[in-house]
Amino acid sequence: MTRERPPVGDAIRAALSATEPTEKVMAARKVARDWRLGRLIFGFDRAMPNRPGRPAEPELLPPNRMPKRGRGGSLQGRIALWHALAHIEFVAIDLALDMAGRFGAEMGPGFVSDFLAVAADEAMHFVLLDRHLRTLGSRYGALPAHDGLWQAAADTSHDVAARLAVVPMVLEARGLDVTPATLSRVQAQGDAVGARILERILDDEIRHVAVGVKYLNVCAERMGCDPEKLWISLVRRHFPGALKPPFNDSARSTAGLSLSATRALAS
Repeated sequence: MTRERPPVGDAIRAALSATEPTEKVMAARKVARDWRLGRLIFGFDRAMPNRPGRPAEPELLPPNRMPKRGRGGSLQGRIALWHALAHIEFVAIDLALDMAGRFGAEMGPGFVSDFLAVAADEAMHFVLLDRHLRTLGSRYGALPAHDGLWQAAADTSHDVAARLAVVPMVLEARGLDVTPATLSRVQAQGDAVGARILERILDDEIRHVAVGVKYLNVCAERMGCDPEKLWISLVRRHFPGALKPPFNDSARSTAGLSLSATRALAS
């Protein structure tokens, strides 16, 4: 007797609902692997949670209440940097899972495959960063963090095009811009392990942004409109403020982001 395969939507929902970091990392990797190996069917019978599971720590603060992180090379400053990066990657697991689970039925199996692969990457990034934090005598959750990234997801939960325009193509693309300077600072501190982690993350994030561009183009084609004009209009409607230069033109171009649209959104 053949055992019926469960729907991928249920597995994504369970991963989103996981609270502890190790639990969420393992669940994200498992759903990506099970989907890739054909152990799950394409099905979305249950709605995604409005808010993903979160551990008791870190304490989540509004962005304007976050303590300032010094730019110096003190141990405290280094821990604050790596903790902030770990938090970004932890939330990014849920952003990719929610993208696949919330919009997968509408966008199709290829979309699910691509964003589950992104979620697995983000889980790996988090593990690397948390491990590095521990070599500095700290851990994820030891410092407060802000919840601005998930708020952007909540604000675009009604529209896949808006989510694609803001999350991968603005928020993740911001990582392409700021990582080179962070990498230079880490290299100057003599942190070879940290530098390799950042190089790996930057390479992966270029691909992740490219996935966002790919599917916004699909949305634009469905809507019969120009992808650049659609991106500009969605960002102006759903993202507060302008994009902040300097921009990593090389990485953005590799990811397929329009440099002219980027500059239009910076003004």
